[in-house]
Amino acid sequence: MGQGQGQGQRERVATSLTGTVGEEIGGFLAPVDAELERRYPGDPGTRQPVHTVYVPGDDFAADTLRVWGDRALAALDEHAPDAASFAAVLGLDGALAEDVYGRVRAKLEREPVEDLRVDFEDGYGNRPDAEEDETAARAARLIAAAHAAGTAAPYMGVRVKCMEAAVRDRGIRTLDIFLTGLMDTGGLPDGLVLTLPKVTYAEQVTAMARLLDAFEKARGLEPGRIGFEIQIETSQAVLAADGTATVARMIQAAGGRATGLHYGTFDYSACLGVSAAHQASDHPAADHAKAVMQVAAAGTGVRVSDGSTNVLPVGPTEQVHDAWRLHYGLTRRALARAYYQGWDMHPGHLPTRYAAVFAFYREGFARAADRLARYAGRAGGDVMDEPATAKALAGYLLRGLDCGALDIAELAGPSGLSRAVLEQFASPRHGDLTGSA
Repeated sequence: MGQGQGQGQRERVATSLTGTVGEEIGGFLAPVDAELERRYPGDPGTRQPVHTVYVPGDDFAADTLRVWGDRALAALDEHAPDAASFAAVLGLDGALAEDVYGRVRAKLEREPVEDLRVDFEDGYGNRPDAEEDETAARAARLIAAAHAAGTAAPYMGVRVKCMEAAVRDRGIRTLDIFLTGLMDTGGLPDGLVLTLPKVTYAEQVTAMARLLDAFEKARGLEPGRIGFEIQIETSQAVLAADGTATVARMIQAAGGRATGLHYGTFDYSACLGVSAAHQASDHPAADHAKAVMQVAAAGTGVRVSDGSTNVLPVGPTEQVHDAWRLHYGLTRRALARAYYQGWDMHPGHLPTRYAAVFAFYREGFARAADRLARYAGRAGGDVMDEPATAKALAGYLLRGLDCGALDIAELAGPSGLSRAVLEQFASPRHGDLTGSA
């Protein structure tokens, strides 16, 4: 019996390359490996809010979150007092409508706003310095008090004026006052978010990063503790003068501090000359900008947020219903395009924001859970999923859990999936998409 033919013996596999070839290639690609690790660390695995609410600095109060929730509930009571009437407006089927409507009301009572930004830019305007100083200090006190009382939104922070020369010093001072106020009343809270608007050059992002670095050093904070969002609302933020994608440069210019790219629907549209009647988040110009943002951010850990609609659900019931249908449709459209966050400009937008989000996750969660459970158990099925798809399925289910669209019990029951398993598949080790421990 020849070599390799006997039972229990392995057939000898022949190779031609010497062992040094792999070592040489490894050495050659070592800088690339390090660059990939630095530039594309992957999603941070933390909760992403489904929306951001902007409140002018002088309007922000201790009860703002509750007021928004109560006004949203009042809108439902007046214009869609039960699941059937809400379903008729949005086109939801009966069983789904009952579930979504109940969850929407519960969400508005429990956690009406997921992400709130106290606005010192467009929504606030230019005020006397002493007035803005006091408003910024007051915002810090109110947010610190909300965290101490357990009534804060999961994410809260400020949007300051941009880095353009005319308002740069004012924006820097407001940010300094706000962050100092937080430090002096208990420290920087979890869920702190800062927004830098109207960015046109990557150097403005670098300037923001340097500003935060200086604050961290002044207050003895860990380097890189404070991150910020970059608001994309100018043409120069998407396409540079040399034809390259500026937004990709901006992510790198943040030095690891960038947490999000937020699309500014109306400033960006106006910058391109889109007439007011056609400025919307589903305009082709908006789709192009967000597609560039999405590709630039992929794998970097920076998340993309859609913009808003300025059609407010106010007035007679028919008018409110029209605005609700528009907002619901735009939100569902964004979710299908993997823009899992947007802006809401009015309390009346909250019912349709949550209705769209909850319907999106509840419609597909059973199928997604079954596919992921089959993949995890190496069982067959009618779809041949790959590791990257398993990662996407887990991310989808986790987002549904985080916002309240899904409950872990209804996932664990039929599929046996725990949150720990979902997190393992959603954020595998670098280079490992199997989700294996």
